[in-house]
Amino acid sequence: MPNPVRFTAKGALTRARIVEAAADLVLARGVGGTTLDDIRAGTATSKSQLFHYFPDGKRDLVAAIAAFQAERVLQAQRPFLDTLDTWEAWEGWRDAVIAHYGSQPHWGCPIGAMASELAGSDPERAAEVAGHMDRWCGYLRAGLTRMRATGLLRADADPEELALAIFAALQGGLLLTQTTRSITPLRAALDAALTALRASAA
Repeated sequence: MPNPVRFTAKGALTRARIVEAAADLVLARGVGGTTLDDIRAGTATSKSQLFHYFPDGKRDLVAAIAAFQAERVLQAQRPFLDTLDTWEAWEGWRDAVIAHYGSQPHWGCPIGAMASELAGSDPERAAEVAGHMDRWCGYLRAGLTRMRATGLLRADADPEELALAIFAALQGGLLLTQTTRSITPLRAALDAALTALRASAA
């Protein structure tokens, strides 16, 4: 494998600026609806500069956008996301998720939307994007595993299954939130998921 390109501090900042601006364009128009020319115009970047930072063109940029969006979404859920081993942490996480998505100009989950769109056109890149969702779900699973270990959940509770159910509710709520352009479906989905989780309390 080729060595990753290393940038100067200034170059890294320029690349980050391009990724952040391009992320907003892709979120508004979709991967397929956003061309490199759109990104060049939206970021005031020349063609040579764009390919300097993203040698493989749009595929490289899409991967960078997915990583950026994933980190932005995860950061919005902290510090609760890093614990999730008390009932209070789950309530705080629920509030953080609703606050984050309720403040965004575009509805829905940017990571899920990218993975879904890429599935038909670039399965390899779609799997890479989906990896960010797996990482996200992993935080839920880790918290539930600790809750079972400390006796807050029944011994027969399955952290893997519970995490998947909560994450599915989250993604379903985000899809309906995008469709209805209202935060209400997301709030209802998370409330129902946490109510179901409490049924597994010790």
